Amino acid sequence: MARPLRLNLPDGWYHVTARGNERRAIFLDAREYRHFLDLLREWTERYQVVVAAFVLMPNHYHLVVRTPAGNLSAAMQWLNVSYGVWFNRRHQRAGHLFQGRFGSVLLGQEGAWVLAVCDYVHLNPVRLQAAGLGKAARQAEQQGWLPAPRPAEIARRLQFLRRWRWSSYRAYAGYEPAAPWLSLELLGRMGQGALEAEARYRQRLEGHLRQGIKEPWRARVEAGLALSSAEFLGRLRAAAQGRSVEETGVRQLRRAVGINEIQVAVAKVKGLAWEAFANRHRDWGRDLALALARRYSGMSLRQIGEAAGGLHYAAVSDAVRRLERRREHDPELERAWQRTTQFLNL
Repeated sequence: MARPLRLNLPDGWYHVTARGNERRAIFLDAREYRHFLDLLREWTERYQVVVAAFVLMPNHYHLVVRTPAGNLSAAMQWLNVSYGVWFNRRHQRAGHLFQGRFGSVLLGQEGAWVLAVCDYVHLNPVRLQAAGLGKAARQAEQQGWLPAPRPAEIARRLQFLRRWRWSSYRAYAGYEPAAPWLSLELLGRMGQGALEAEARYRQRLEGHLRQGIKEPWRARVEAGLALSSAEFLGRLRAAAQGRSVEETGVRQLRRAVGINEIQVAVAKVKGLAWEAFANRHRDWGRDLALALARRYSGMSLRQIGEAAGGLHYAAVSDAVRRLERRREHDPELERAWQRTTQFLNL
């Protein structure tokens, strides 16, 4: 049987899964969960993958990622091999830890489906049989065969969800700080300020548990089908005519640019020398350059900060999130973004 084609799209969004061989556990204790998270931190720097959401379960994991460098296959090979070798050495075992190749669902480049898939990922802990929402119970509840969950049952599910330590939900909902390598850029769609966005996301996700989990797109996720606009799917079908697309063609859709080149282009659009605003906190020109570097340079947050004059990676992350939120409501800034990308021939 032929292996499915992998399209490694620059700046593509993906839902990625991997499951233990024969559905066996891949995480047996807290140390193993923590080690995998340490590998994720290194992974984001080594391959410039942006992790937007994750959940680690006893025998599988889910990730929602963006790939500025269009290198998902190489990145996933490193991640699974690195963890599998470490796990085998720890337990003095041999053989494959994971069941076949990783699974991936292409969510497109526009990110329209990404937040809904983040919900799906974050709700994984309450799909456990132990939480009262195993597969049979979920199907019965969705079909209306079971009565609406009682308040005590809802409270139990909420507690289960909030206490699951190995998920990005706690960071999204404001229950704990986000790890430096976790991108919360999608929260910008939920509100203007961080507190408002976190509150809205809590209401959004926990509302699923109160109303019964309804996921009309879930079958497509589990079948490995792309979730995106019809236009984007049409372009995918055209691109996937030959396997060489996976290895070479799609990687050429977007080129990497240096941060100095980005700074020159932003200065042209702003009409000022770069040095005139480079050190101004919250200046839209500086933030625009940082956001463009995050998307197009292939550099990590730490590398961008160092190249931009010694900024801490957390400051770079904040600037990028601020710029992305502002673009949604500021037409002039959106025009500046478009003009800059034109100067850069992107």
